[in-house]
Amino acid sequence: MNRIVYWIKRLSEIALVGWLMLLLLIDLAVALSSGGPAVSWLVPGCGVVGVLAVLWRHSRRTGGFVSLLTVSFASTMVIGFAGGDCMPGLAETGALLILTIGVLRTIEPVRRAAVFSLLAMGVLEASAARVIEPDPSLAAGFLLFVGWSFAAGVGAYLRFQLERRKEAVSAVRRSERLELARELHDLVAHHITGIVVQAQAAKVVAEHKPEAVLPALDAIAGAGADALTSMRRLVSVLRAEDEAARSPGSTLMDMRTMVERFSAGGPQVAFDIGQGITEETLAPEAMTTLHRVLQESLTNVRRHAPDAGWVEADLRLTDGSDLRLWAEAGRAQAGRQPQNGRDGSDARQTVRLRVRNYGARTETKISRLGGGFGLVGMAERVEALGGRLVAGPTPSGAWEVMAEVPV
Repeated sequence: MNRIVYWIKRLSEIALVGWLMLLLLIDLAVALSSGGPAVSWLVPGCGVVGVLAVLWRHSRRTGGFVSLLTVSFASTMVIGFAGGDCMPGLAETGALLILTIGVLRTIEPVRRAAVFSLLAMGVLEASAARVIEPDPSLAAGFLLFVGWSFAAGVGAYLRFQLERRKEAVSAVRRSERLELARELHDLVAHHITGIVVQAQAAKVVAEHKPEAVLPALDAIAGAGADALTSMRRLVSVLRAEDEAARSPGSTLMDMRTMVERFSAGGPQVAFDIGQGITEETLAPEAMTTLHRVLQESLTNVRRHAPDAGWVEADLRLTDGSDLRLWAEAGRAQAGRQPQNGRDGSDARQTVRLRVRNYGARTETKISRLGGGFGLVGMAERVEALGGRLVAGPTPSGAWEVMAEVPV
């Protein structure tokens, strides 16, 4: 699908440039057949600048747009002083309208984009003054204003959709950060409660069994180190809500229970926990994050692939090689891109959660909707712990979500 989209974009670009080149040929034919003054050749010259500006709009959008505005307005002034009688160039007008759409859609801030679009309208209306006769000049100005209004409306609509997307992504990330902040806060409170209890117990035991104080102090030191680690990871996350559920964290049993409940009402899930993974080997924050990723992945299966044949989920200790191979395949094969954009080049001890669902047909409605925000939230949560998350189809036809967090 990504390859098809890529070629559609390429063919659209070729068609757009071909359309501008056709308009430029018409401008050249008009300049040749008119036999007018030499300044009439400025019109196709502006068209050439317009075609180049459109070709460069992805890398030099502002520079190309300003250059076209400057050349077009200067040509209008020269033609006016020379007393020429020329129609506005078709290629020049088309390029200005195309660039107006792109400017309104992408240039930041919005005020700057609005100023550029108004300048484009002024230059277009000024080019209508190249016609000496009042009535044709007025008609050309009206048509140019209608064309600019349509281009400005399209650009503003695209900008509105882009802003909505940004706000939605920002809201999802903010929600995930607040949720993570609540969970980390509960974990720290859990550790500190243990420290207080062990300190009180050590004080009582010291009176009767002094030799038992050292193990208690070691346990207190370990709990304090865990609390400090959780606090460091809490630094970049803000907690805004006061009322929230309080729990010290998730466990492997919670993950198994969730899988069993999902299997009872949906596709069967085979959940395997690899050797060496226990609640002692995983940090509480990592356990909670992996629990959330598993929950979100199963929710997506139920929501977007209700007819999936079965689901595989496994938890393994790895060195990051699986995710690294996944990222390399994403660069070599369309459709398998890392969700968070990292390449997984560093080798370190990690715990990997992988969820795959098989045998699901593609839902037309879901395909039209495009990507949702569940993956954005999961990636935000995993990245907050220094991990990575990738998602996409596999060569065997399954959909796979893979998350890795440091041990």
